[in-house]
Amino acid sequence: MDTGSELDKPLGQGRRKKKPGGKGGRSSRSLYIALGFAVVFAGAGFLALQQNPLQKPATAPASQPADSDTEETPAQSAQAESGVPADGRVSGNSGANLNRTLTDDGQVVTTITPRDRGDDGPVIVSGAETVGQDPRMAHLPVPELLEKSQYGRLPVIGADGGRAVDAYARPWSGARGTRIAIVVGGLGLSQTGTQYAINTLPEEITLAFAASGNSLQRWLQEARRAGHEVLLQVPFEPFNYPQNNPGPHTLVVEDGAQQNLADLHWAMGRITNYTGIMNFMGGRFLSDPAVTEPIMRDLAKRGVLFLDDGTSARSVTDALASAVGVPHAAADLVVDSSVDHGDIMKKLDDVERIARRNGSAIAVASAFDTSVNAIAAWANEAKARGIEIVSVSALTDDPEKY
Repeated sequence: MDTGSELDKPLGQGRRKKKPGGKGGRSSRSLYIALGFAVVFAGAGFLALQQNPLQKPATAPASQPADSDTEETPAQSAQAESGVPADGRVSGNSGANLNRTLTDDGQVVTTITPRDRGDDGPVIVSGAETVGQDPRMAHLPVPELLEKSQYGRLPVIGADGGRAVDAYARPWSGARGTRIAIVVGGLGLSQTGTQYAINTLPEEITLAFAASGNSLQRWLQEARRAGHEVLLQVPFEPFNYPQNNPGPHTLVVEDGAQQNLADLHWAMGRITNYTGIMNFMGGRFLSDPAVTEPIMRDLAKRGVLFLDDGTSARSVTDALASAVGVPHAAADLVVDSSVDHGDIMKKLDDVERIARRNGSAIAVASAFDTSVNAIAAWANEAKARGIEIVSVSALTDDPEKY
């Protein structure tokens, strides 16, 4: 029965029909848009799943802290302690072998020993110190080359064959040019004269100290610090002895070998650090082979040279020195027989002519102020002319080097 009320109508009937383009069309578009976003997010998720979810992102390596627990090897420890590379390389002038030992308590002990050199191959020599002392130590004697005696410390050949003639020699270039050695003797007799000579003469000049001088060891050290090679002047008997007396402890022909050796040792014990002996006078003594031979044999045992001052044409020192093995040299000229500046300069020019003819020459003089001034001026001029001023040891005939 129809009552005319909306309540009596069947459910779902009497609804309005939707118009095209109404709310239903907008819902469809929204659905499509939502589906599009879903596809995009799904694709992004798919790509993300292709990465290894357990892989950590790469990070820059952090620097190891100073107090790291990283274990240090014994070699690294040795390098840190010794300051040399762990592979054993050392500086080219060290000449040393390094041996490292790891002890039970974890300590590294480094042992340094001299490097053995083979017979072949070059030997690199650093600087000019092939012979002689370190300049900083030149005023000190080498203990291994001295022996104690009642006369003081005397030179002696060391257990390893070392000699004073090498240990205290002044190095030189080794070049083949013209070479001249100049020896100024009489040092130690005058305090002011000795100091003036040491302060004025170029270091290439050899200085000879008189055994009878004063404060000899002090002056020796000053001379060595200044770079000079040093000789010891020993008095020998001249022909007109005793009218012409060289001084105390002169070696005299009539005294015999025992006394002469005692006087020689007294003189040799006065100073150290000398390369050899130079005679003071001695025309008669050094012309007698019988009295000169014991002296030369003693010098041969002590590793020192002998310089003959060249004042006696009858000297037998050259032949005896060669026979018993003493390094020997003889002077060519005494340049200050006349103590005049001009005369000394002329004599030095004569020495230069001898050296240019023979390759080398030796001049001797005394420590007069005039002689010292002339020698200092001439030596500096000669060096400018290409002449090398060397020490006496550089011009000796040394049996051990042939």
